[in-house]
Amino acid sequence: MKFIQTFDLYPFLDTTISFVAAFIFGTLIGAERQYRQRTAGLRTNVLVAIGSAAFVDLAQRIAGTTEAVRVISYVVSGIGFLGAGVIMKEGMNVRGLNTAATLWCSAAVGACAGTDMLAEAALLTVFVLAGNTLLRPLVNVINRIPISEQAAEATYEVKLISTRAAMPTMRDLLVERLEEADYPVSDVEITDQGDEETVEIVATLVSTAIDPDEIDAVIAHMEKQHGISHGTWEGSTKD
Repeated sequence: MKFIQTFDLYPFLDTTISFVAAFIFGTLIGAERQYRQRTAGLRTNVLVAIGSAAFVDLAQRIAGTTEAVRVISYVVSGIGFLGAGVIMKEGMNVRGLNTAATLWCSAAVGACAGTDMLAEAALLTVFVLAGNTLLRPLVNVINRIPISEQAAEATYEVKLISTRAAMPTMRDLLVERLEEADYPVSDVEITDQGDEETVEIVATLVSTAIDPDEIDAVIAHMEKQHGISHGTWEGSTKD
């Protein structure tokens, strides 16, 4: 049997230790994710860690360190496809990025275990758990800080409701007023409002930080013009 020729007790025990370490460290990381009710929980993180350890250990035993390094690079790229499966976009919000990053780190833990770097695998596990737990209060504090429009970079749109007849003049005047206020316009769109009399002028500003009072002043000036019935603005932050 081929098994009798390839089986060697000491390398087998070494592999067993690597797998046990990957299992334990993956369990620690996955338990925290499971407690948070994340998409990739306990079992997923354990399997990622063990799988990474298995591939790296196999390559190292068969062909040595050079091939093990090559397999690690494949693990790093391959785990990205698994991570993409837990990322979901809901409207303007993206969920699952932290879970995907945790899976990536679980693979790194498994790779360390597979190369018998157990102390490094344990240290990495500590840092992953610290990132997912100890930093959470800091994240909550930062999220409660009001966002300053002057400090945040975003894409802003200035919208005016205009009569169709006045639209060409009002469009040019809006662009002129915005540029005088040092807010260059990257695009202007005209959309119908469902009737033959009014249209919406939407001026998109070049991504920048703004002073709300200055934009309000431009809109107030435009609303005084003949043919403009309403004006507003809104912003969306970058992804």
